[in-house]
Amino acid sequence: MSRSLKNRTAHSLKWNIVDRVASQCLYAVTGIVLARVLSEEDFGLVGAMLIFQAFASLMVDSGFSYALLQRKKPSRLDYSTVLWFNMGMAVLLYAVLFVAAPLIAKCFQNDARIIPLSRVQFLVIILNASAIVHTNRLMKGMQMRMVAVSNTIGLVLGGVTGIVLALTGFGAWAIVWQAIVLAACKTMILWTSSSWRPLARFSLPVLRSYFGIGLKMMFTSFLNTLFLNIYGFFIGNRVGLVALGYYTQSDKWSKMGITSVSQVLTSTFLPALSAVQDVPERFAAVVSKTNRFTAYILFPFLLGLAAVASPMFHTLFGTKWDPSIILFQLLLFRGVFTVLVSLYNNYLLALGHSGTILKLEVLRDTVALIALVVSLPFINLTQPDNPVWGLEILLYGQLAASVITWVATLWETVRLTKVPLMSFMRDMSPYLAQTLLIIPVMLAVGALVPQSALKLVVELVVALGLYIGGNRFFGSTLQREVFAYFRYGKVPQ
Repeated sequence: MSRSLKNRTAHSLKWNIVDRVASQCLYAVTGIVLARVLSEEDFGLVGAMLIFQAFASLMVDSGFSYALLQRKKPSRLDYSTVLWFNMGMAVLLYAVLFVAAPLIAKCFQNDARIIPLSRVQFLVIILNASAIVHTNRLMKGMQMRMVAVSNTIGLVLGGVTGIVLALTGFGAWAIVWQAIVLAACKTMILWTSSSWRPLARFSLPVLRSYFGIGLKMMFTSFLNTLFLNIYGFFIGNRVGLVALGYYTQSDKWSKMGITSVSQVLTSTFLPALSAVQDVPERFAAVVSKTNRFTAYILFPFLLGLAAVASPMFHTLFGTKWDPSIILFQLLLFRGVFTVLVSLYNNYLLALGHSGTILKLEVLRDTVALIALVVSLPFINLTQPDNPVWGLEILLYGQLAASVITWVATLWETVRLTKVPLMSFMRDMSPYLAQTLLIIPVMLAVGALVPQSALKLVVELVVALGLYIGGNRFFGSTLQREVFAYFRYGKVPQ
Protein backbone atom coordinates (compact mmCIF):
# COMPACT_ATOMS: atom_id res chain seq x y z
CA MET A 1 0.00 0.00 0.00
CA SER A 2 1.44 3.41 -0.94
CA ARG A 3 2.32 5.80 1.87
CA SER A 4 -0.33 8.34 0.79
CA LEU A 5 -3.09 5.75 0.54
CA LYS A 6 -1.91 4.12 3.74
CA ASN A 7 -2.12 7.36 5.71
CA ARG A 8 -5.46 8.36 4.19
CA THR A 9 -6.82 4.92 5.07
CA ALA A 10 -5.43 5.22 8.59
CA HIS A 11 -6.98 8.69 8.96
CA SER A 12 -10.34 7.35 7.81
CA LEU A 13 -9.96 4.36 10.14
CA LYS A 14 -9.24 6.62 13.11
CA TRP A 15 -12.38 8.67 12.63
CA ASN A 16 -14.46 5.58 11.90
CA ILE A 17 -13.35 4.09 15.20
CA VAL A 18 -13.91 7.37 17.04
CA ASP A 19 -17.38 7.53 15.50
CA ARG A 20 -18.24 3.93 16.41
CA VAL A 21 -16.87 4.13 19.96
CA ALA A 22 -18.55 7.46 20.72
CA SER A 23 -21.80 6.39 19.08
CA GLN A 24 -21.99 3.06 20.85
CA CYS A 25 -21.11 4.55 24.23
CA LEU A 26 -23.83 7.18 23.89
CA TYR A 27 -26.27 4.65 22.47
CA ALA A 28 -25.45 2.32 25.35
CA VAL A 29 -26.10 4.97 28.01
CA THR A 30 -29.51 5.72 26.51
CA GLY A 31 -30.23 2.03 25.99
CA ILE A 32 -29.44 1.18 29.61
CA VAL A 33 -31.84 3.82 30.95
CA LEU A 34 -34.61 2.85 28.53
CA ALA A 35 -34.14 -0.86 29.24
CA ARG A 36 -34.54 -0.23 32.97
CA VAL A 37 -37.57 2.08 32.63
CA LEU A 38 -39.55 0.62 29.72
CA SER A 39 -41.24 -2.75 29.58
CA GLU A 40 -40.44 -5.80 27.45
CA GLU A 41 -43.66 -5.10 25.53
CA ASP A 42 -42.57 -1.52 24.72
CA PHE A 43 -39.45 -2.88 23.05
CA GLY A 44 -41.56 -5.50 21.29
CA LEU A 45 -43.79 -2.78 19.81
CA VAL A 46 -40.84 -0.88 18.41
CA GLY A 47 -39.16 -4.08 17.25
CA ALA A 48 -42.25 -4.90 15.20
CA MET A 49 -42.03 -1.58 13.35
CA LEU A 50 -38.28 -1.75 12.79
CA ILE A 51 -38.72 -4.90 10.69
CA PHE A 52 -40.67 -2.91 8.08
CA GLN A 53 -38.41 0.15 8.41
CA ALA A 54 -35.37 -1.97 7.61
CA PHE A 55 -36.83 -3.10 4.29
CA ALA A 56 -38.01 0.39 3.38
CA SER A 57 -34.57 1.89 4.07
CA LEU A 58 -33.06 -0.75 1.84
CA MET A 59 -35.38 0.12 -1.04
CA VAL A 60 -34.59 3.82 -0.61
CA ASP A 61 -30.88 3.26 -1.17
CA SER A 62 -31.35 0.50 -3.78
CA GLY A 63 -27.68 -0.43 -3.59
CA PHE A 64 -26.51 2.80 -5.23
CA SER A 65 -24.37 3.84 -2.24
CA TYR A 66 -22.31 0.68 -2.78
CA ALA A 67 -22.06 1.47 -6.48
CA LEU A 68 -20.86 5.03 -5.75
CA LEU A 69 -18.17 3.70 -3.43
CA GLN A 70 -17.06 1.13 -6.01
CA ARG A 71 -16.77 3.68 -8.84
CA LYS A 72 -13.43 5.45 -8.91
CA LYS A 73 -14.55 9.04 -9.63
CA PRO A 74 -18.30 9.75 -9.36
CA SER A 75 -19.34 13.13 -10.77
CA ARG A 76 -21.54 15.78 -9.21
CA LEU A 77 -24.35 14.68 -11.51
CA ASP A 78 -23.88 11.10 -10.29
CA TYR A 79 -24.29 12.13 -6.67
CA SER A 80 -27.22 14.44 -7.48
CA THR A 81 -29.10 11.78 -9.41
CA VAL A 82 -28.72 9.25 -6.62
CA LEU A 83 -29.83 11.83 -4.02
CA TRP A 84 -33.05 12.67 -5.91
CA PHE A 85 -33.73 8.97 -6.40
CA ASN A 86 -33.27 8.35 -2.66
CA MET A 87 -35.64 11.17 -1.73
CA GLY A 88 -38.32 10.15 -4.22
CA MET A 89 -38.26 6.54 -3.04
CA ALA A 90 -38.33 7.61 0.62
CA VAL A 91 -41.46 9.76 0.19
CA LEU A 92 -43.21 7.05 -1.84
CA LEU A 93 -42.43 4.30 0.66
CA TYR A 94 -43.45 6.44 3.63
CA ALA A 95 -46.84 7.04 1.97
CA VAL A 96 -47.28 3.30 1.38
CA LEU A 97 -46.34 2.41 4.97
CA PHE A 98 -48.57 5.17 6.37
CA VAL A 99 -51.58 3.64 4.62
CA ALA A 100 -50.47 0.10 5.51
CA ALA A 101 -50.10 0.78 9.25
CA PRO A 102 -53.34 -1.08 10.18
CA LEU A 103 -52.17 -4.12 8.21
CA ILE A 104 -48.84 -4.06 10.05
CA ALA A 105 -50.72 -4.07 13.35
CA LYS A 106 -52.69 -7.14 12.24
CA CYS A 107 -49.42 -9.04 11.72
CA PHE A 108 -48.67 -8.64 15.43
CA GLN A 109 -51.81 -9.90 17.12
CA ASN A 110 -53.80 -6.86 15.91
CA ASP A 111 -52.22 -4.50 18.45
CA ALA A 112 -53.67 -1.07 17.54
CA ARG A 113 -50.89 0.78 19.38
CA ILE A 114 -48.61 0.03 16.43
CA ILE A 115 -50.63 2.24 14.05
CA PRO A 116 -49.82 5.74 15.42
CA LEU A 117 -46.35 4.65 16.55
CA SER A 118 -45.38 3.42 13.09
CA ARG A 119 -46.71 6.49 11.27
CA VAL A 120 -44.31 8.66 13.26
CA GLN A 121 -41.42 6.17 13.38
CA PHE A 122 -41.37 5.79 9.60
CA LEU A 123 -40.54 9.50 9.16
CA VAL A 124 -36.99 8.35 9.93
CA ILE A 125 -36.93 6.83 6.43
CA ILE A 126 -37.22 10.26 4.79
CA LEU A 127 -34.77 11.93 7.17
CA ASN A 128 -32.12 9.25 6.66
CA ALA A 129 -32.59 9.26 2.89
CA SER A 130 -31.53 12.90 2.66
CA ALA A 131 -28.22 12.09 4.39
CA ILE A 132 -27.15 9.04 2.35
CA VAL A 133 -25.26 10.90 -0.39
CA HIS A 134 -23.54 13.33 1.99
CA THR A 135 -22.31 10.42 4.07
CA ASN A 136 -21.24 8.55 0.93
CA ARG A 137 -19.20 11.50 -0.36
CA LEU A 138 -17.33 11.75 2.94
CA MET A 139 -16.69 8.00 2.96
CA LYS A 140 -15.43 8.13 -0.63
CA GLY A 141 -13.01 10.91 0.26
CA MET A 142 -11.97 9.06 3.45
CA GLN A 143 -13.04 12.15 5.46
CA MET A 144 -15.10 10.68 8.27
CA ARG A 145 -14.66 13.41 10.89
CA MET A 146 -17.97 15.19 10.21
CA VAL A 147 -19.85 11.87 10.07
CA ALA A 148 -18.55 11.17 13.58
CA VAL A 149 -19.53 14.66 14.77
CA SER A 150 -23.07 14.45 13.33
CA ASN A 151 -23.64 10.98 14.82
CA THR A 152 -22.39 12.06 18.24
CA ILE A 153 -24.49 15.23 18.46
CA GLY A 154 -27.55 13.39 17.13
CA LEU A 155 -27.14 10.60 19.67
CA VAL A 156 -26.76 13.06 22.56
CA LEU A 157 -29.89 15.04 21.66
CA GLY A 158 -31.86 11.92 20.72
CA GLY A 159 -30.77 10.17 23.90
CA VAL A 160 -31.84 13.09 26.09
CA THR A 161 -35.21 13.18 24.32
CA GLY A 162 -35.73 9.44 24.76
CA ILE A 163 -34.74 9.41 28.43
CA VAL A 164 -36.94 12.39 29.35
CA LEU A 165 -39.97 10.86 27.59
CA ALA A 166 -39.33 7.43 29.15
CA LEU A 167 -39.07 8.88 32.66
CA THR A 168 -42.29 10.86 32.18
CA GLY A 169 -44.31 7.80 31.18
CA PHE A 170 -44.46 7.91 27.37
CA GLY A 171 -43.56 4.23 26.98
CA ALA A 172 -42.67 3.12 23.43
CA TRP A 173 -43.02 6.71 22.20
CA ALA A 174 -39.71 7.47 23.95
CA ILE A 175 -37.86 5.12 21.57
CA VAL A 176 -39.71 6.51 18.54
CA TRP A 177 -38.89 10.15 19.26
CA GLN A 178 -35.31 9.26 20.14
CA ALA A 179 -34.93 7.89 16.59
CA ILE A 180 -36.62 10.92 15.00
CA VAL A 181 -34.41 13.46 16.81
CA LEU A 182 -31.25 11.46 16.03
CA ALA A 183 -32.01 11.25 12.30
CA ALA A 184 -33.05 14.93 12.06
CA CYS A 185 -29.93 16.21 13.85
CA LYS A 186 -27.53 14.05 11.84
CA THR A 187 -29.09 15.12 8.53
CA MET A 188 -29.12 18.82 9.43
CA ILE A 189 -25.47 18.80 10.52
CA LEU A 190 -24.28 16.99 7.37
CA TRP A 191 -26.12 19.44 5.10
CA THR A 192 -25.09 22.62 6.94
CA SER A 193 -21.44 21.62 7.37
CA SER A 194 -20.91 20.79 3.69
CA SER A 195 -20.53 23.20 0.79
CA TRP A 196 -21.73 20.52 -1.64
CA ARG A 197 -25.22 20.96 -3.02
CA PRO A 198 -26.99 18.75 -5.55
CA LEU A 199 -27.70 19.89 -9.06
CA ALA A 200 -31.34 20.51 -9.89
CA ARG A 201 -31.06 17.67 -12.39
CA PHE A 202 -31.91 13.99 -12.53
CA SER A 203 -30.24 11.83 -15.18
CA LEU A 204 -31.83 8.50 -16.04
CA PRO A 205 -28.76 7.43 -18.08
CA VAL A 206 -26.57 8.09 -15.03
CA LEU A 207 -28.90 6.05 -12.83
CA ARG A 208 -28.87 3.24 -15.38
CA SER A 209 -25.07 3.21 -15.34
CA TYR A 210 -25.26 2.17 -11.69
CA PHE A 211 -27.84 -0.55 -12.22
CA GLY A 212 -25.30 -3.30 -12.85
CA ILE A 213 -23.75 -3.16 -9.40
CA GLY A 214 -26.45 -1.18 -7.59
CA LEU A 215 -29.40 -3.47 -8.23
CA LYS A 216 -27.39 -6.62 -7.55
CA MET A 217 -26.19 -5.14 -4.28
CA MET A 218 -29.73 -4.01 -3.46
CA PHE A 219 -31.10 -7.49 -3.99
CA THR A 220 -28.19 -8.88 -1.99
CA SER A 221 -28.94 -6.43 0.82
CA PHE A 222 -32.64 -7.25 0.56
CA LEU A 223 -31.94 -10.93 1.13
CA ASN A 224 -29.53 -10.05 3.93
CA THR A 225 -32.14 -7.81 5.58
CA LEU A 226 -34.73 -10.55 5.19
CA PHE A 227 -32.26 -12.99 6.75
CA LEU A 228 -31.73 -10.69 9.75
CA ASN A 229 -35.34 -9.57 10.32
CA ILE A 230 -37.54 -12.54 9.48
CA TYR A 231 -36.96 -14.04 12.93
CA GLY A 232 -38.39 -11.00 14.66
CA PHE A 233 -41.50 -11.24 12.49
CA PHE A 234 -42.13 -14.88 13.35
CA ILE A 235 -41.37 -14.35 17.04
CA GLY A 236 -43.79 -11.42 17.31
CA ASN A 237 -46.42 -13.13 15.18
CA ARG A 238 -46.33 -16.59 16.77
CA VAL A 239 -44.93 -16.14 20.29
CA GLY A 240 -45.94 -12.59 21.27
CA LEU A 241 -44.56 -9.12 21.92
CA VAL A 242 -42.93 -10.01 25.27
CA ALA A 243 -40.80 -12.72 23.60
CA LEU A 244 -40.11 -10.28 20.75
CA GLY A 245 -38.99 -7.78 23.40
CA TYR A 246 -36.43 -10.26 24.75
CA TYR A 247 -35.20 -10.95 21.22
CA THR A 248 -35.17 -7.27 20.23
CA GLN A 249 -33.09 -6.37 23.27
CA SER A 250 -30.51 -9.11 22.61
CA ASP A 251 -30.47 -8.27 18.89
CA LYS A 252 -30.01 -4.54 19.57
CA TRP A 253 -27.07 -4.99 21.92
CA SER A 254 -25.37 -7.61 19.75
CA LYS A 255 -25.75 -5.44 16.65
CA MET A 256 -24.01 -2.58 18.44
CA GLY A 257 -20.84 -4.65 18.20
CA ILE A 258 -21.45 -6.50 14.94
CA THR A 259 -22.63 -3.52 12.92
CA SER A 260 -19.89 -1.28 14.30
CA VAL A 261 -17.14 -3.61 13.12
CA SER A 262 -18.78 -4.12 9.69
CA GLN A 263 -19.32 -0.39 9.14
CA VAL A 264 -15.75 0.48 10.12
CA LEU A 265 -14.40 -2.09 7.68
CA THR A 266 -16.65 -1.06 4.78
CA SER A 267 -16.32 2.70 5.14
CA THR A 268 -12.55 2.51 5.72
CA PHE A 269 -11.25 -0.21 3.45
CA LEU A 270 -13.68 -0.38 0.51
CA PRO A 271 -12.52 3.00 -0.89
CA ALA A 272 -8.89 1.87 -0.45
CA LEU A 273 -9.59 -1.47 -2.16
CA SER A 274 -11.38 0.27 -5.03
CA ALA A 275 -8.40 2.61 -5.50
CA VAL A 276 -6.05 -0.34 -6.16
CA GLN A 277 -8.49 -2.68 -7.90
CA ASP A 278 -6.41 -2.67 -11.11
CA VAL A 279 -3.07 -3.51 -9.43
CA PRO A 280 -3.12 -7.13 -8.20
CA GLU A 281 -0.03 -6.88 -5.99
CA ARG A 282 -1.24 -3.78 -4.16
CA PHE A 283 -4.76 -5.20 -3.92
CA ALA A 284 -3.41 -8.36 -2.27
CA ALA A 285 -1.42 -6.22 0.17
CA VAL A 286 -4.52 -4.24 1.17
CA VAL A 287 -6.47 -7.51 1.57
CA SER A 288 -3.78 -8.89 3.88
CA LYS A 289 -3.69 -5.73 5.99
CA THR A 290 -7.48 -5.66 6.19
CA ASN A 291 -7.60 -9.32 7.24
CA ARG A 292 -5.14 -8.71 10.06
CA PHE A 293 -6.90 -5.58 11.30
CA THR A 294 -10.28 -7.34 11.18
CA ALA A 295 -9.00 -10.32 13.18
CA TYR A 296 -7.24 -8.01 15.66
CA ILE A 297 -10.55 -6.26 16.45
CA LEU A 298 -13.22 -8.85 15.66
CA PHE A 299 -12.26 -11.91 17.71
CA PRO A 300 -11.48 -10.28 21.06
CA PHE A 301 -14.36 -7.83 20.75
CA LEU A 302 -17.26 -10.14 19.84
CA LEU A 303 -16.08 -13.31 21.57
CA GLY A 304 -15.07 -11.27 24.60
CA LEU A 305 -18.53 -9.67 24.75
CA ALA A 306 -20.12 -13.12 24.64
CA ALA A 307 -17.89 -14.27 27.50
CA VAL A 308 -18.81 -11.34 29.78
CA ALA A 309 -22.51 -11.28 28.78
CA SER A 310 -23.88 -12.37 32.13
CA PRO A 311 -22.10 -9.85 34.42
CA MET A 312 -22.60 -7.16 31.77
CA PHE A 313 -26.39 -7.65 31.62
CA HIS A 314 -26.65 -7.90 35.42
CA THR A 315 -24.61 -4.73 35.89
CA LEU A 316 -26.56 -2.74 33.32
CA PHE A 317 -30.10 -4.06 33.75
CA GLY A 318 -30.30 -6.16 36.92
CA THR A 319 -32.09 -9.47 36.28
CA LYS A 320 -34.95 -8.03 34.20
CA TRP A 321 -33.48 -9.12 30.86
CA ASP A 322 -31.85 -12.43 31.90
CA PRO A 323 -33.69 -14.43 29.18
CA SER A 324 -31.95 -12.21 26.61
CA ILE A 325 -28.43 -13.23 27.70
CA ILE A 326 -28.20 -16.55 25.87
CA LEU A 327 -29.82 -15.02 22.79
CA PHE A 328 -27.26 -12.20 22.91
CA GLN A 329 -24.40 -14.73 23.05
CA LEU A 330 -25.72 -16.78 20.14
CA LEU A 331 -26.21 -13.65 18.04
CA LEU A 332 -22.61 -12.60 18.74
CA PHE A 333 -21.30 -16.02 17.66
CA ARG A 334 -23.33 -15.72 14.48
CA GLY A 335 -22.07 -12.16 14.13
CA VAL A 336 -18.45 -13.30 13.87
CA PHE A 337 -19.29 -15.10 10.64
CA THR A 338 -21.56 -12.26 9.49
CA VAL A 339 -18.67 -9.78 9.76
CA LEU A 340 -16.26 -12.11 7.95
CA VAL A 341 -18.73 -12.62 5.11
CA SER A 342 -19.24 -8.85 4.90
CA LEU A 343 -15.45 -8.41 4.77
CA TYR A 344 -15.06 -10.88 1.92
CA ASN A 345 -17.93 -9.21 0.08
CA ASN A 346 -15.95 -5.94 0.19
CA TYR A 347 -13.10 -7.67 -1.64
CA LEU A 348 -15.46 -9.05 -4.26
CA LEU A 349 -17.30 -5.75 -4.66
CA ALA A 350 -14.06 -3.80 -5.12
CA LEU A 351 -13.26 -6.08 -8.06
CA GLY A 352 -16.77 -5.73 -9.52
CA HIS A 353 -18.04 -9.24 -8.66
CA SER A 354 -21.47 -8.10 -7.45
CA GLY A 355 -23.09 -11.06 -9.23
CA THR A 356 -21.06 -13.49 -7.15
CA ILE A 357 -22.05 -11.65 -3.97
CA LEU A 358 -25.69 -12.04 -4.96
CA LYS A 359 -25.29 -15.78 -5.60
CA LEU A 360 -23.63 -16.24 -2.22
CA GLU A 361 -26.43 -14.31 -0.53
CA VAL A 362 -28.98 -16.59 -2.21
CA LEU A 363 -27.03 -19.58 -0.89
CA ARG A 364 -27.00 -18.14 2.63
CA ASP A 365 -30.70 -17.41 2.63
CA THR A 366 -31.53 -20.83 1.24
CA VAL A 367 -29.59 -22.54 4.02
CA ALA A 368 -31.06 -20.12 6.60
CA LEU A 369 -34.57 -20.78 5.32
CA ILE A 370 -34.06 -24.52 5.67
CA ALA A 371 -32.82 -24.01 9.23
CA LEU A 372 -35.82 -21.75 9.96
CA VAL A 373 -38.33 -24.29 8.63
CA VAL A 374 -36.73 -27.06 10.70
CA SER A 375 -36.67 -25.00 13.93
CA LEU A 376 -39.98 -23.12 13.56
CA PRO A 377 -42.17 -25.88 15.12
CA PHE A 378 -40.10 -25.53 18.31
CA ILE A 379 -40.22 -21.73 18.58
CA ASN A 380 -42.88 -21.74 21.33
CA LEU A 381 -40.99 -24.16 23.59
CA THR A 382 -40.08 -23.08 27.11
CA GLN A 383 -38.43 -24.65 30.14
CA PRO A 384 -39.09 -23.89 33.83
CA ASP A 385 -35.94 -21.77 34.06
CA ASN A 386 -35.76 -20.72 30.40
CA PRO A 387 -38.71 -18.93 28.73
CA VAL A 388 -36.78 -18.53 25.45
CA TRP A 389 -35.72 -22.14 24.84
CA GLY A 390 -37.55 -22.19 21.51
CA LEU A 391 -35.76 -19.02 20.42
CA GLU A 392 -32.44 -20.63 21.33
CA ILE A 393 -33.21 -23.53 18.99
CA LEU A 394 -34.04 -21.01 16.26
CA LEU A 395 -30.69 -19.23 16.67
CA TYR A 396 -28.65 -22.45 16.83
CA GLY A 397 -30.00 -23.24 13.37
CA GLN A 398 -29.08 -19.79 12.09
CA LEU A 399 -25.59 -20.06 13.54
CA ALA A 400 -25.08 -23.28 11.57
CA ALA A 401 -26.35 -21.55 8.40
CA SER A 402 -23.88 -18.70 8.93
CA VAL A 403 -20.94 -21.10 9.24
CA ILE A 404 -21.87 -22.80 5.95
CA THR A 405 -22.15 -19.40 4.23
CA TRP A 406 -18.76 -18.30 5.57
CA VAL A 407 -17.06 -21.40 4.12
CA ALA A 408 -18.66 -20.86 0.70
CA THR A 409 -17.86 -17.13 0.65
CA LEU A 410 -14.24 -17.69 1.66
CA TRP A 411 -13.85 -20.27 -1.10
CA GLU A 412 -15.18 -17.87 -3.76
CA THR A 413 -13.12 -14.98 -2.41
CA VAL A 414 -9.91 -16.99 -2.64
CA ARG A 415 -10.79 -18.07 -6.17
CA LEU A 416 -11.65 -14.61 -7.51
CA THR A 417 -9.10 -12.43 -5.68
CA LYS A 418 -6.23 -14.88 -6.30
CA VAL A 419 -5.16 -14.36 -2.68
CA PRO A 420 -4.17 -17.81 -1.31
CA LEU A 421 -6.28 -19.47 1.35
CA MET A 422 -3.20 -19.87 3.54
CA SER A 423 -2.75 -16.10 3.46
CA PHE A 424 -6.23 -15.62 4.94
CA MET A 425 -5.55 -18.24 7.62
CA ARG A 426 -2.07 -16.87 8.41
CA ASP A 427 -3.38 -13.31 8.78
CA MET A 428 -6.28 -14.18 11.09
CA SER A 429 -5.37 -17.26 13.12
CA PRO A 430 -2.90 -15.63 15.59
CA TYR A 431 -5.54 -13.23 16.89
CA LEU A 432 -8.19 -15.95 17.15
CA ALA A 433 -5.77 -18.22 19.01
CA GLN A 434 -4.87 -15.46 21.48
CA THR A 435 -8.53 -14.73 22.14
CA LEU A 436 -9.41 -18.39 22.76
CA LEU A 437 -6.49 -18.72 25.17
CA ILE A 438 -7.26 -15.51 27.06
CA ILE A 439 -11.01 -16.04 27.61
CA PRO A 440 -10.64 -19.05 30.00
CA VAL A 441 -8.05 -17.13 32.05
CA MET A 442 -10.34 -14.10 32.16
CA LEU A 443 -13.32 -16.20 33.31
CA ALA A 444 -11.25 -18.02 35.93
CA VAL A 445 -10.12 -14.75 37.47
CA GLY A 446 -13.65 -13.33 37.26
CA ALA A 447 -15.06 -16.38 39.10
CA LEU A 448 -13.21 -15.19 42.20
CA VAL A 449 -15.31 -12.01 42.27
CA PRO A 450 -18.97 -12.43 43.34
CA GLN A 451 -20.32 -8.94 42.61
CA SER A 452 -21.43 -8.44 38.97
CA ALA A 453 -20.09 -4.93 38.34
CA LEU A 454 -16.70 -5.67 39.86
CA LYS A 455 -16.56 -9.04 38.09
CA LEU A 456 -17.18 -7.28 34.76
CA VAL A 457 -14.43 -4.73 35.38
CA VAL A 458 -11.92 -7.38 36.51
CA GLU A 459 -12.63 -9.63 33.52
CA LEU A 460 -12.29 -6.78 31.02
CA VAL A 461 -9.07 -5.45 32.56
CA VAL A 462 -7.51 -8.94 32.64
CA ALA A 463 -8.53 -9.68 29.05
CA LEU A 464 -7.39 -6.31 27.68
CA GLY A 465 -4.07 -6.47 29.51
CA LEU A 466 -3.32 -9.98 28.31
CA TYR A 467 -4.32 -9.22 24.73
CA ILE A 468 -2.38 -5.99 24.31
CA GLY A 469 0.55 -7.37 26.28
CA GLY A 470 0.58 -10.59 24.29
CA ASN A 471 0.61 -8.76 20.95
CA ARG A 472 3.39 -6.50 22.16
CA PHE A 473 5.41 -9.49 23.39
CA PHE A 474 5.06 -11.25 20.04
CA GLY A 475 5.94 -8.07 18.13
CA SER A 476 2.64 -7.39 16.37
CA THR A 477 3.40 -4.87 13.63
CA LEU A 478 -0.31 -4.14 13.24
CA GLN A 479 -0.75 -3.19 16.90
CA ARG A 480 2.36 -1.02 16.77
CA GLU A 481 1.01 0.84 13.71
CA VAL A 482 -2.45 1.29 15.25
CA PHE A 483 -1.06 2.69 18.49
CA ALA A 484 1.45 4.88 16.68
CA TYR A 485 -1.20 6.41 14.45
CA PHE A 486 -3.51 7.27 17.32
CA ARG A 487 -0.54 8.75 19.21
CA TYR A 488 1.32 10.59 16.45
CA GLY A 489 -1.26 10.95 13.68
CA LYS A 490 0.65 8.96 11.05
CA VAL A 491 1.64 5.39 10.24
CA PRO A 492 5.30 4.67 11.13
CA GLN A 493 7.74 3.86 8.37
